[in-house]
Amino acid sequence: MDRRKYLKVLGLTTVSGSLLLDACKNADPKAAESGQKNNDPSALAYDRMEEETAAYKKTIAETFFTPHEMATIAILSDIIIPADEVSGSATQAKVPDFIEFIVKDKPEFQTPMRGGLRWLDMQMTKLYGTSFKDSTQQQQLSLVDAIAYPTKAKPAMKQGVSFFNLMRNLTATGFFSSEMGIKDMGYAGNKPTQWNGVPDDVLKQYGLSYTEKELNECVKFS
Repeated sequence: MDRRKYLKVLGLTTVSGSLLLDACKNADPKAAESGQKNNDPSALAYDRMEEETAAYKKTIAETFFTPHEMATIAILSDIIIPADEVSGSATQAKVPDFIEFIVKDKPEFQTPMRGGLRWLDMQMTKLYGTSFKDSTQQQQLSLVDAIAYPTKAKPAMKQGVSFFNLMRNLTATGFFSSEMGIKDMGYAGNKPTQWNGVPDDVLKQYGLSYTEKELNECVKFS
């Protein structure tokens, strides 16, 4: 399955910026790395007020989804972004953990997510007598196909369509804000370059030139 074609077909052209974690603040890389390895929330306290740090610690200490719900989220996220020749799957990028954090940090997502997961299980029980996570891959994909395309979905699938839209957005946000997802996009960020100043022909065009002092003091690259 071609991930990029899959996302394009599903109509995922932008990801909500409001869901992105505050991951781009300046920080001490060594302290952050140490905190990640030791799972120490205090290492993430840079540029945060005490109240923010306390709220963060409280959020990560809580658990919202049940193991059954987390297993379902993992299956769905890998259906949305499976592994391919470029990078790993959504679960390999820890997207389920991201979604668990987001619904605790933004409680307005809790009811739509839990309700949607329950809806999936109810539909599967009606169709195959089993929950979504315990159904076969073919059965799972069949139900996903029925709710993944809003313009083609039947009216009876309206609740499922709404849930899958949210699930897809959260999955894409979690994946493409992860280290794996950023590499998948080929984003390189700002990189130092070598510049020997304004080209001579441009300087001549505007009747300008560097002084002898500037030429002697400026760094030159071969």
